[in-house]
Amino acid sequence: MKHRIVVLGAGYAGAFAAGNLARRLSPADTEITVVNAAPDFVERMRLHQLAAGQDITFRTLTDVFAGTGVRLRIGHVTGIALDRRTVAVTGEDGDHEVPYDTLLHALGSSVAHQGVPGAAEYAFDVTGRSSALRLRERLAALGEGANVLVVGEGLTGIETAGELAESRPDLSVALAARGEPGAWLSPKARRHLRESFGRLGVTVHEHAGIVAVEPERAIATGGRSLPADVTVWAAGFAVPSVAADSGLEVAGSGRIVVDRTMRSVSHPDVYAAGDCAYAIGDNGRPLPMSCASAGVTNMQATAAIIARLTGDKVPVTGLTYYGNHISLGRRDAIFQMVDGDARSTSWYLGGRTAARLKAGVLKGAGWGIVHPTFGVPRRRRRVATVPGAAGVRTGA
Repeated sequence: MKHRIVVLGAGYAGAFAAGNLARRLSPADTEITVVNAAPDFVERMRLHQLAAGQDITFRTLTDVFAGTGVRLRIGHVTGIALDRRTVAVTGEDGDHEVPYDTLLHALGSSVAHQGVPGAAEYAFDVTGRSSALRLRERLAALGEGANVLVVGEGLTGIETAGELAESRPDLSVALAARGEPGAWLSPKARRHLRESFGRLGVTVHEHAGIVAVEPERAIATGGRSLPADVTVWAAGFAVPSVAADSGLEVAGSGRIVVDRTMRSVSHPDVYAAGDCAYAIGDNGRPLPMSCASAGVTNMQATAAIIARLTGDKVPVTGLTYYGNHISLGRRDAIFQMVDGDARSTSWYLGGRTAARLKAGVLKGAGWGIVHPTFGVPRRRRRVATVPGAAGVRTGA
């Protein structure tokens, strides 16, 4: 019987891992299934552009996995039965159970409203394609001078505010920050950010943590009222509860606790990659939720799965976070390097060169999903017949 590998989620981590596994393991021994809620590969790093009204075309997963042998099941993951090694999936064709021998959990993250009253009811977000399109439709209906308030001083908030301000100069765009936007950046990069926001016309409300969202305004700490015909929430992210609900060991954030090879510390036949993995980087700190982390964790998980199934020594791949790349519209960006302790270095790159670099990163990430093993020998390896190996079924 073939060894059944099931990958949950087809974002940056899951899609790359599935394609890599399919191209590295023999189809005579393995069967790879991807479960994803949508039929397309959605480039999450470009959703703020989609919301701003730009034309973004996403590839279908059928095209992404063409010729790989990967099986695709469209539906929402509603549960994992760890004792029976099955995943419960609800799709348009009803409820199903998908059996697995090895599971790779890469469901990513979504918006977290942090319990702020009115945020879930009235705020928009850019964490998914449907939510970005919903924001796009609302923005298209706004008249000149309407107020758009972006909540959150992190990467998503900064990029969203800059993109909206550049694409819709007729709107009044503001950013509400609990502290200073980009406070982790080097002094020169922070100055570049302030100057860019000034050029784009973004109003920054510092030390204005939002405690309530209403239809036409947001309330900041101290009772300050900020006008908002549209509020965009970018103040936090959360992972699905399915991992914790299933009994996998998770951190306080709900992310799956994994070892150095991205293997669950509580269930050895389960791996995690991307935002849902609580992985410790080479600097001894938890990797942040980011596309960069999705890249390094999925490469480690994929390498570990292949090695264990084929009877090889598990390699240790790098888990280093190099820095932040922040777009500020289409013609400006900041690339900030960090040191081994994840602190910003004095070096940064800004302006059009950084914007071109960011565009190249986005293009390269999308290309890499379709060509996950470019430059790597394409020999498909057989599953080893190792009696008693955890999570291994011998090939037919």
